[in-house]
Amino acid sequence: MSSWPSGVLVPVADPLDRFRQGDVDAFEELFRLHQRAVYGWILRIVRNPTVAEDLTVEAFWRIYKTRARFEPARGFEPWARCIATRAALDWLRARRPESELTEETMAMQTTGAPADPGVTAEIRSKTAQAFARLPPRLRVAAVLSVVEDRPHKEVAEALGISVTAVKLRVFRALRLLRRDLERQGIKP
Repeated sequence: MSSWPSGVLVPVADPLDRFRQGDVDAFEELFRLHQRAVYGWILRIVRNPTVAEDLTVEAFWRIYKTRARFEPARGFEPWARCIATRAALDWLRARRPESELTEETMAMQTTGAPADPGVTAEIRSKTAQAFARLPPRLRVAAVLSVVEDRPHKEVAEALGISVTAVKLRVFRALRLLRRDLERQGIKP
């Protein structure tokens, strides 16, 4: 509440409503509050910190451009996650599959720690290549659900699909990965 000179109390608009109306200060406030979460989400998908930084900026640009479609009752974070996911998927689709997931990026966890040393470099390399050959929509569902162990509901909201569709995409991705690895001589 703020007080006007006449002493009448006027309610201060919610930052989400102000953002929706184009208030740059409200947008900056939301950016500061959610930047880390959006970056982390994108990093889980693209597995490249530099690209994730660029895509975070792109995602927030898209968020600002589409603010009129934002529904404050649904919450900012799920909406931002959905837009960030689309930005990451667009980037994945535009990349050559061979360069999307390297052995090094597949071997790194979100903490930056190397993968299990018991897994040979050859297996990691072949797995990364098989992952890179997955269609982006299946790859994203598999990375978020299996590699990142995110709840199916969260993945579904981010992708704008049902939980059943997430499960189906993960199932298809794992089936394709298994077939690809078997063709390469690896028994998963």
